[in-house]
This record gives sequence, structure tokens and C-alpha cells, in this order.
Amino acid sequence: MLRKPEIKGDTIVVPSDPNLIGEIDEFVESRLRSRQVDDSIIADIAICATEIANNGIIHGNKEDPEKTVTLAMSFSGGEVTIVITDQGNYFNPETIENPLDDKNLLREVGRGIFIVRSLMDRLEITPANGGGTTVTLVKKIT
Repeated sequence: MLRKPEIKGDTIVVPSDPNLIGEIDEFVESRLRSRQVDDSIIADIAICATEIANNGIIHGNKEDPEKTVTLAMSFSGGEVTIVITDQGNYFNPETIENPLDDKNLLREVGRGIFIVRSLMDRLEITPANGGGTTVTLVKKIT
């Protein structure tokens, strides 16, 4: 069982412990800073990556300490691609209700994907190989 985050290059694997979400934030920000990305873009990307990873830990993996969330970053053509995979059940994005509907305005959940969609250039949610959910985020950084 993985008890602390493991980092290899531009990939971090984190146990399903919400207390470790800060590790993902630090990892993403440090990788982007090393490429001299503008602070406002770093903030948007970090918000999105931590939101999706947190969803994977809490909703996908149900905080099961035997399961992990993997975040891999790649850089090409002036863009960063971040692929986040959990080991829970597949999350179908079609089931998300619009957080701007009157009936949802006061709900405390359901805004994360909406926010991520607005901040990133591309968001893709697919079933992961072997189970779970893979979320791909793409953002122009130059």
C-alpha cells in the first residue's frame, strides 16, 4: 500500500487521502514554474488539477487507502496536457447537473467540473483502462 506520494519525472502517484491534495498542487505548480509559465495560468491549472484529483480521491476511490490517483504532465506545442486517473468506478460526465439551474444554486457540490471546463482549453473524461476514470486537461501555456 502506498502511504505517501511517489514522484517520477512529470508523474505523481498519490494515495487516496484528501490530506495529500496539497502535494498535487505543489507538484503541478513546480513543474509549471520550471517552464516559466505565467502565474495566472499556473493558478488556473493548479485549481483544475487539484479539483479533478480531489474528485478522484473522494468520489472515485472513496478514500480507499489501497487505491491511488495518478497525475501525469506532458508539454508540447506550447500546451500542457495533464492526465489524471483514479481507480474507482467510471464517472459519466453526462450525469452532472447544471450548477446554474435554480434548483442547484445553493447546493454545496457539483461545481467542480463546471469550473474546470471554464478554465481549461480542453477537458475530456473517459473510462480508464482496467477501471476508474481518466480525465485529460489541456491548457495553452505560451
